[in-house]
Amino acid sequence: MPAPHTTGTSLNDIRRAYLDYFAAEGHAVVPSAPLVPQNDPSLLFVNAGMAPFKNVFTGAEQRPASRATSSQKCVRAGGKHNDLDNVGYTARHHTFFEMLGNFSFGDYFKEEAISLAWKLVTGEFGLPADKLLVTVYAEDDEAHGLWRKIAGLSDDRIIRIPTSDNFWSMGDTGPCGPCSEIFYDHGEMIPGGPPGSVDEDGDRFIEIWNLVFMQYEQFAGDRGREALPRPSIDTGMGLERIAAVLQGVHDNYDVDLFHALIAASVELTCVAAEGEAKFSHRVIADHLRASSFLVADGVSPSNEGRGYVLRRIMRRAMRHAHLLGAVQPLMWRLVPALVEQMGRAYPELVRATPLITETLRQEEERFRTTLGRGMGLLEEATSGLGSGGMLSGETAFKLYDTYGFPLDLTQDAVRARGITVDLEGFDAAMDRQKAMAREAWSGSGDRAQTAEWFKLRDRLGPTDFCGYEQDYSQWDLSCQVVAIVREADELDFVTAHGEDGVTVEVLFDRTPFYAESGGQASDIGTISWPGGRGILVGLHKQAGDLFVHTIHIASGTLAVGDGVQLTVDRDARTRTRANHSSAHLVHAALKNVLGGHVAQKGQLVDAERMRFDFSHGQPLTPEQLYRVEAEVNAVIRQNLPARTESMAPAAAIEAGAVALFGEKYGEEVRVLTLGRSLEGDGAYSVELCGGTHVARTGDIALFKIIAETGIASGVRRVEALTGEAARRHLLDRAYVAESLAAQFKVPPSEVIARVEALTADRKRLERELADARRKLALSGGAGGAAWEVEEIGGVRFIGRVLEGVDGRG
Repeated sequence: MPAPHTTGTSLNDIRRAYLDYFAAEGHAVVPSAPLVPQNDPSLLFVNAGMAPFKNVFTGAEQRPASRATSSQKCVRAGGKHNDLDNVGYTARHHTFFEMLGNFSFGDYFKEEAISLAWKLVTGEFGLPADKLLVTVYAEDDEAHGLWRKIAGLSDDRIIRIPTSDNFWSMGDTGPCGPCSEIFYDHGEMIPGGPPGSVDEDGDRFIEIWNLVFMQYEQFAGDRGREALPRPSIDTGMGLERIAAVLQGVHDNYDVDLFHALIAASVELTCVAAEGEAKFSHRVIADHLRASSFLVADGVSPSNEGRGYVLRRIMRRAMRHAHLLGAVQPLMWRLVPALVEQMGRAYPELVRATPLITETLRQEEERFRTTLGRGMGLLEEATSGLGSGGMLSGETAFKLYDTYGFPLDLTQDAVRARGITVDLEGFDAAMDRQKAMAREAWSGSGDRAQTAEWFKLRDRLGPTDFCGYEQDYSQWDLSCQVVAIVREADELDFVTAHGEDGVTVEVLFDRTPFYAESGGQASDIGTISWPGGRGILVGLHKQAGDLFVHTIHIASGTLAVGDGVQLTVDRDARTRTRANHSSAHLVHAALKNVLGGHVAQKGQLVDAERMRFDFSHGQPLTPEQLYRVEAEVNAVIRQNLPARTESMAPAAAIEAGAVALFGEKYGEEVRVLTLGRSLEGDGAYSVELCGGTHVARTGDIALFKIIAETGIASGVRRVEALTGEAARRHLLDRAYVAESLAAQFKVPPSEVIARVEALTADRKRLERELADARRKLALSGGAGGAAWEVEEIGGVRFIGRVLEGVDGRG
């Protein structure tokens, strides 16, 4: 492997230089969005740099900055964009990659975009102009002329492409426009021709940057395509590709990042990256990145959706570790090498290191068991096949899909015995699986934020949430109706007719009601005004901070502009706050008792109970549950005030606040501090959270775990009660114990011993009764009848049907 040129051209250097360049040109540097889309249900993962800005380009969302730049984490390993089977065997296929981009939201357009790009690649990056050529859409004379003017390129180095390769669209309708690509010429020693030629699929000319000129909007039907009033720019430069160019290598896997990861894999396996082993090391390095970042962004391996894709990526890497002869799980031991390379740019990787490490370790241990079962299935399926036989495509696909055996591994395993694989059957099974997977992934993102809600948000402004106040008077608030919506139509008023009333969505200028978010259920309550009343039946956020109240109008007429009284159900709010605060204490206690790998995987808190899901690979022991429960109650008894403050997310995390993996936070977050550490100075729990919480830890009163179960591979669930609900639960258990004590005529403390003694007596009596029945039957019964002896084939045989005798005797 060639040594990479790293002085000033490492991936970290290039990323920083790119962002700094555009920051100096007035672009807001935007952190990478999580890999799990926040507002686009059509995507499985974020797969392009522009994906987080989709609503901005469609006009649904407004941002304070009109130009931005980012290095966006991307994954393409499922659904439409699936490069998985090529990864490791080609020079530029990856499951995880970083997309550098600069964006103009109605600010600058083609001329400045081209000028900025040319200055960066030839000035800041120092690429020789004679090694570069560009493509434009065949009909885009403007872009062609700008490249001649700005870059001084001759016509033969500005290639017109007439196909959709150089015309970008978001879908069948919506923003679209021509694009222009910059290619780098790796030299005559590499086979391949320029773009648009018959040899364009070669590796000599490599696209390093794509500039999209978003200038039209495509409409359905005869309306066709119309010019956008504010044309925009969307660009994408693959960090790994430009790094290969700047480091003087042709293969992405020879850049400094992969050089370091492959070296770590070689050291741990003691197998050189040569021959077939080279590809295995590459697969491991690539899939380590994808797996680690997906886990850091909140994805867990499972058998469906995103978790299924993650598991496939993990198991493909783990199979290659097995091929390299790794005796012990390998992937988790490579995490430090990845964190060393990328942790500075992506601090979420550092925070999630214990979780990533434990997830990879557990998954590889499971896969090693699965691998053995897969080989067993293969042996069974081929046991009756001789030379010239054919393994069914269904079996080959089951090995691939369930046991992680790629087709080539199955083919290699049976080839020595002269057996082939039914490839048509395999492909048919694969097509069925892909169709099912597409259905499973549709709608896998969060609730779509529609343009209508963004328009309302722009017109009306955000809803002022007043529900954080601890004063009960703030839970009964005078507000004004600012919008009424029914089935996407805005109404001036709505009237309840008859006993059934009517249900509508209502926006108020302010609200005391908490909207369902972060696992906390929305408040319940009532709305009243002169001559009318209604009930809050649902509440959710739209367009970020617009509180959409679903109100059942029971009587009267409600109109825009009316003054109303919103009243929170105080008892439900109080119990919900206690349950939510207890969830924070449970999170801290689980980390203390089980280890730093524990991470929240979901929660549901309402007025009834607390449910908390977390990463851990095995059931909790009674002792561990006792310790968690004891810690939480100890902090409750401290009765210390809860403290909340608003901070920038980065500053809060730097100060030690726990953030949810994969969560996207705004410019400011609420930081909640509960209790004092049980082992020294400092706080017990510090987390980013926008929910409602108790005023003091003592307001929780009492905490009791009622269940601990497994809900998915590597994910456990704790359910608990607080306050009065916990007291009643304990009283019910005490009543059972006291009733048994009275029945046994012993003190409650002796009930367990009494039950154990009765159980032992019963087992002894059952054994004695079984022995007596067996002896009675074998003796011939009460009448002493003699056994009849027969001789069969020279063997003396005694036979009798015995009833009422345990067959195990």
